[in-house]
Amino acid sequence: MKHIFITGIAGFIGFHLALSLKRRGDHVVGCDNFNPYYSPALKRQRADRLREEGILVFENDINSCGPIEQAIEQHGISHMVHLAAQAGVRYAVKHPETYVHSNLDGFVSLLQLLRRHVHIPLIYASSSSVYGLNSKIPFSESDQTDTPASFYGATKKCNEIIAHAYHHLYGIRCTGLRFFTAYGPWGRPDMAYYSFTRAIEEGQPINIFGTGEMRRDFTYIDDIVQGVMAAIDLGAPLEIFNLGNHHPHSVIELVETLESLLGKQAIKEFVPIPEGEVFATYADITKSQQQLRFNPRTSLHDGLEKFTTWYRTRHQVQDAAPC
Repeated sequence: MKHIFITGIAGFIGFHLALSLKRRGDHVVGCDNFNPYYSPALKRQRADRLREEGILVFENDINSCGPIEQAIEQHGISHMVHLAAQAGVRYAVKHPETYVHSNLDGFVSLLQLLRRHVHIPLIYASSSSVYGLNSKIPFSESDQTDTPASFYGATKKCNEIIAHAYHHLYGIRCTGLRFFTAYGPWGRPDMAYYSFTRAIEEGQPINIFGTGEMRRDFTYIDDIVQGVMAAIDLGAPLEIFNLGNHHPHSVIELVETLESLLGKQAIKEFVPIPEGEVFATYADITKSQQQLRFNPRTSLHDGLEKFTTWYRTRHQVQDAAPC
């Protein structure tokens, strides 16, 4: 039985991870600052569900680590999973200061805390965005990641560099996980699959960047969680792993799958590709397969089917005839 603290526990990945850890018998505690980047109400609903499962969730910003340290000592925390961050590629263009506060200052604040609890390994969220303008695909952990296309990606690359330094200087065990476009029930409303679903159901147009040929390695939440749990159990001294589906799909494929599942046609509007976006993400998961036994099993169709079923139940939408 592990005693695991999760920052960003009311976020999409944190929520699902906490439930899975609890159900396998671990003791789980976590915090979230419930910031308004997307609906705090959704985050509080996730937190309520976690509390129903006996998981302690309290409100706290990672830049103030006193309450986290109290939880470490009170609950005998054995592992720290750091998922709290300011998310979003495009939001960073106009609001870079929020990424400095959460993704840089907050990350260092947490590492400073772990200097006093060096026996606790850190498993933290990185991102496929660190690959930036890398033209080699699929993306491998050994690729150069010094040409970020977004400030968000730059902050996540900084996390990896800072983690390396803290491991070298203070012996903190650090494992970074590069997530590739996680999706599924209880997901983030700002993500394309979620906003497209909402728009299609409501008969509203959707904006598709470019010609819709941009490709993303959509990775279902259950597969992501399996990889995170394996990284917790591995307890490596210092590692970086890709957690992706290793099967990218175009945005047009995403839309067509949603149309089929929802039984409705999307109203498509093609718009210029905004700054900070990359054409494709594609994870090489060889290393994760070898060391984490990471084996994503959920196809895009099956994952979106689970998501749209959850969405319709949540929003009480009646089924339509298939397209």
